[in-house]
Amino acid sequence: MGNINLKEVKTSKGGIDYLHTILLEKPQTITKATLWRIPHNNPENNEIAVKLGRYKKTKNIFNQSFEELETAIPKSELTFKGLEFQALINFIQQNYEPFSKGIQKFIPLDENFDVSNLKHLQSFFANPDKQKLVEYILEHNIIPNELFIVFNNLSKIQAIKQFEGMLENDNTEQKWQNWFQQNSWVLGSEYVEILDERSIDTQNITDFLVKAYDGFLDIIEIKRPEGHLSFWNNSKDHNNYVPHQDLIKAITQASKYIYEVEREMDSNKFRERIGGVKTIKPRCVLIFGRSNKWNDEQKEKL
Repeated sequence: MGNINLKEVKTSKGGIDYLHTILLEKPQTITKATLWRIPHNNPENNEIAVKLGRYKKTKNIFNQSFEELETAIPKSELTFKGLEFQALINFIQQNYEPFSKGIQKFIPLDENFDVSNLKHLQSFFANPDKQKLVEYILEHNIIPNELFIVFNNLSKIQAIKQFEGMLENDNTEQKWQNWFQQNSWVLGSEYVEILDERSIDTQNITDFLVKAYDGFLDIIEIKRPEGHLSFWNNSKDHNNYVPHQDLIKAITQASKYIYEVEREMDSNKFRERIGGVKTIKPRCVLIFGRSNKWNDEQKEKL
């Protein structure tokens, strides 16, 4: 049977409870840790602090042993109080084991995380459906909401940088579709889901069919900015900027998609293909060209 090391909480002359231990003792130095319970008027507000220090063993002129700080500058003694002490505990608990094993990247798991879900989590990380992974992380509180917000903002910043880079290249429409698919947030908060189905019928295939916030079906149509499509006509009409034929054709195509969707609104097969999303008075958002070279009058006319 192992030895029992009975710990005793003592009280200082100032009435502060403390618990003392020696972390490491060498012939010339000694390292100590002391827990302090700092009282407040309301006992619920009492703080726990820890003092860590490394000291030199020395003797005075009477050959009596005593200890002094190993170094004064920087001081080899430090006290952590309250929240900073708790933060230190959390940091060690969450990070010591993976760090000591040489792991380069890891996500600290919340204490409420059920280890039995680990296999499910691993499969989710391997799943290309990122939305399901995000939902799983939020549902099981794997990472704090504040940290998730930071990750979300960083991912949006990276997406914008990618978007700016794509504007400089002659990307195909497929690449733009992929970017909008991965970053549907840029379409606005009124759209909650991009549907897997893109076809209205065999003759009409949209870029995206989307579920709006109100639960109804809408359409997104993209005309890539590098497609040499013009927004404004080359000449004015009665001193006014007027739409180019390219834009008129795109608007006509979008209008036709709306018409064809309305024709399918009573089709059970169509409703099944779009997952039961309601189809009443659909709208179409047309993403067309660029405005980076517009003059002030063109912006005003828009």
